[in-house]
Amino acid sequence: MFTAFDTDGVAWPGGEHEQVDAVLFATGYRPHVPYLRTLEALTPDGMPLHRQGVSTTHPRLAYLGVEFQRSFSSNTLRGVHRDARFVAGALKQQLTR
Repeated sequence: MFTAFDTDGVAWPGGEHEQVDAVLFATGYRPHVPYLRTLEALTPDGMPLHRQGVSTTHPRLAYLGVEFQRSFSSNTLRGVHRDARFVAGALKQQLTR
C-alpha cells in the first residue's frame, strides 16, 4: 500500500515515487481511508466525497463498494460490477481529456 499522494502520483513506504494516471479504491463494506483526510477527500465522518463513485474533490480518483454508491446493491458482489463499469467509463473520460 502506498503511504501518500503527491502532485502526480504516490509515495511508497521505502520513499520511492511512482507516477499514476488514476486511483480507484475498492473500499469494501465500510470504507476506511483515513489517509485521504489530509486531501480533504472525506466527509467529517470519514466517508469518501463522491458522486456515483467519482471523487468530487480530486480528478482521476474514484471509489467502488461504497454503500448506496449508485444503487442498493453497490456494496455487494451482486451490484458492484455495474458501478465498476460506470466508474471505469468516467475515469476513461477524465484521462482522455
